[in-house]
Amino acid sequence: MNQAAYPPCTAFDGERRFASGPLDQVTLALKTAAEGGTAGPLLIFGDASGRVIDVDTRGTPQEVMARLAASAAGIIERETLAAAAPPSPARAEAGASDTEPRGRGRPKLGVVAREVTLLPRHWDWLGAQPGGASVALRKLVEAARRDNQAGEQSRRRRDAAYHFMSAMAGDLPGFEEATRALYANDRERLCDLIGAWPQDLREHAIRLAFGDGEKTSA
Repeated sequence: MNQAAYPPCTAFDGERRFASGPLDQVTLALKTAAEGGTAGPLLIFGDASGRVIDVDTRGTPQEVMARLAASAAGIIERETLAAAAPPSPARAEAGASDTEPRGRGRPKLGVVAREVTLLPRHWDWLGAQPGGASVALRKLVEAARRDNQAGEQSRRRRDAAYHFMSAMAGDLPGFEEATRALYANDRERLCDLIGAWPQDLREHAIRLAFGDGEKTSA
């Protein structure tokens, strides 16, 4: 499998972060750590989902990579969905700006016809728009997607941070209050509440939640 297809992830040895990068590279780093003897537990977390990724490190590196490639589709799908975001405004607008009339024959590739139920006044308004009802609806949908993009990305980041925190810090002081601060999008309070947590856990939780690598206050 192309290395670029493997999702980014981060590995922990207990409370210590020891590897970050594409899943295949991190899996081999975890194998090396396991064979070198470690207190553990050794865990890999998807950077997009914040969830544990299970890998089998038995056998030779070639055997490990073969098994990973065979099971990667589900992992990649989960991480891709967790990281999914609406298209950029420029791309969305380009896709919604096609107002040229179409003749008979096959519809434009990617267009799907489904039933939409609206009140008569809605149909009247749509029908009066340039390009007709279909073009107007596409523009409305794309505009809503653009408007919701930042909020949707923020929600996905908070969910990823929550999954990671639950797995690694569920028993640490302040966990419940920290999750409340996380979902309130209160970065300052979250940093204060997790200030006594191990450094690597703090930093990774904040990176997942807010999309950067800034360190928390100790």
